[in-house]
Amino acid sequence: DFGIGGSEALPVELSSFVSTISGNSVTLNWTTASEINNSGFDIERSSVSGVWSKVGSVSGNGTSATPHSYTFTERNVASGSHNYRLKQIDFNGNFEYHNLSGEVNVGVPSEYAMSQNYPNPFNPSTKIDYDIPTDGNVAIILYDMSGREVSKLVNEFKPAGYYTVNFNASNLSSGM
Repeated sequence: DFGIGGSEALPVELSSFVSTISGNSVTLNWTTASEINNSGFDIERSSVSGVWSKVGSVSGNGTSATPHSYTFTERNVASGSHNYRLKQIDFNGNFEYHNLSGEVNVGVPSEYAMSQNYPNPFNPSTKIDYDIPTDGNVAIILYDMSGREVSKLVNEFKPAGYYTVNFNASNLSSGM
């Protein structure tokens, strides 16, 4: 790390910045050696296209000569290669970027899975996560207790990956 303008210190000295992947969640961990006037960090992600978008933020510790550790987890990241960077922002509005070295590769699931809906109980909408390890046709159909079809949540071709479907039951009678 170096400063421009002679002996001027950098606002934040990063000592580490690493990522871990668990399924389709990416956790970023970073540590600062020191901080000067640090308001916080915006976490940004880009795909191969190179277009950056903010995916979260974490508050800083102002001015500190002691190390601080930070963590941020982005859930439900699409399969594929992604780049991450931190945009460190001072209280006066100045900012500086810190890039994660190397791409983060979110793979495809190894087996078919469908998770419990959440929230549960719900009123009137809920989400259902599902994973498919190979490309193929996916049909998720909701039936009532007597076996009648209530709703088709998904009925299309999907590439391998992690998915979430939203179900809104506002048009169904209570207790259905």
